[in-house]
Amino acid sequence: MAHIFHPTMLREYDIRGVVGDTLSDKDAYAIGRSFATLIARAGGKRIAVGYDGRLSSPMLADALIAGINAAGIDALNVGLGPTPMLYYAASTEEVDGGIQITGSHNPPDYNGFKMVFQGRPFFGADIQKIGTMAAAGDWESGEGTSQGIDIVDAYVDRLVEGFAGGAFRIGWDSGNGAAGTVIEKLTARLPGEHHLLFTDIDGHFPNHHPDPTEEKNLADLRKLVAEKSLDFGVAFDGDGDRIGAIDGEGRVVWGDQLLQIYAAAVLREMPGATVIADVKASQALFDRIAGLGGTPLMWKTGHSLIKAKMKETGSPLAGEMSGHIFFADRYYGYDDAPYAAVRLIEAATVLGKSITALRGEMAPMVNTPELRFQVDEARKFAIVDEVLARLVAAGAKVDRTDGARVLTNDGWWLLRASNTQDVLVARAEAKDDAALARLLAAIDDQLAQSGIAREPQAGH
Repeated sequence: MAHIFHPTMLREYDIRGVVGDTLSDKDAYAIGRSFATLIARAGGKRIAVGYDGRLSSPMLADALIAGINAAGIDALNVGLGPTPMLYYAASTEEVDGGIQITGSHNPPDYNGFKMVFQGRPFFGADIQKIGTMAAAGDWESGEGTSQGIDIVDAYVDRLVEGFAGGAFRIGWDSGNGAAGTVIEKLTARLPGEHHLLFTDIDGHFPNHHPDPTEEKNLADLRKLVAEKSLDFGVAFDGDGDRIGAIDGEGRVVWGDQLLQIYAAAVLREMPGATVIADVKASQALFDRIAGLGGTPLMWKTGHSLIKAKMKETGSPLAGEMSGHIFFADRYYGYDDAPYAAVRLIEAATVLGKSITALRGEMAPMVNTPELRFQVDEARKFAIVDEVLARLVAAGAKVDRTDGARVLTNDGWWLLRASNTQDVLVARAEAKDDAALARLLAAIDDQLAQSGIAREPQAGH
């Protein structure tokens, strides 16, 4: 017995597909059986399983658990909840790994799988191994058991453990995503005044798409904060591992700006600590970390890559432009948006300033959203290599951590190949519009030299 996955499914950080098209219950079964076989061969016995609020998630969970059990491994089903709740189970229950069924912030007909293997991220070559094992039918056989447990309250208890924040008036937008129930229980435990939006978990996402990095999806939260004169607002993506925020004046506090706030609080307790951010983050963030006495570290984009780098460096705090925030300080080192919201309350308390004031103090920058250029899959990495070769030959100041990040007198620009799609991703940041225009012209020039016309698809 063997199984072949659709070629678009096995990605760098997770497995994802369109239900009824590229993803079926047979895929879920094969993923469960392959992953459980790896766990069995590593001496493990039990895997935690959770799922988000998408309409297809319970069906995929049943098939996944059937595959896990067929490899002789037991399943601990923690049920419906955000991805960080599954990570919590994998960190605290007697299990050897975990799988969350989630389509994250993709459209409603998508779904997928995020995995953790014996306490470490499972990505890249690990995910490709799932494919080769399934194709060969290289599976263990046995009869595992399945047990369901309710860990929502235990997870919420952990979110507020040691909480040392003050009372604020806050808006919370769950976007009908998987964190809704958790947010209801969490806000009931916090001091202050809390106004909740869209906590009903609904896989149709009837109010807005659950992606807080798209500014249009923050419109309801912005309106709530304005109407109620709240201190600030937070929003969550479909599976609750990414946070978005706006201040009391309705300004977006982007992922790298949130990281400035967190870093200021964490570095008070841990002077000199390493704080990690991805290559898309603002130069203002890296400068701010250094100015606070911390050690800034720029790393590759991707939640699995960031988590692995945190373990390697002993970093207490990391984040991505996309709103993945990781705390190893007093926590487990994974991306947990409800916990990041709790730590935002604490940071404002510790720093003695409102989120609005903290946002207002940041150096004003003009920047682009993420610009995406459709390219042939076979060419995307080659184009970046061509650009790097030209830049080095010209004596440019280039960071090669993840693609090409070029520092100029005007600011910086980035060009990298997406690990998950057939696109090149660009971004630029400068102190004024004229400087930004010069940076964009430099990107256009490099793309043109590699035969790519500028027809970007903006988005995050």
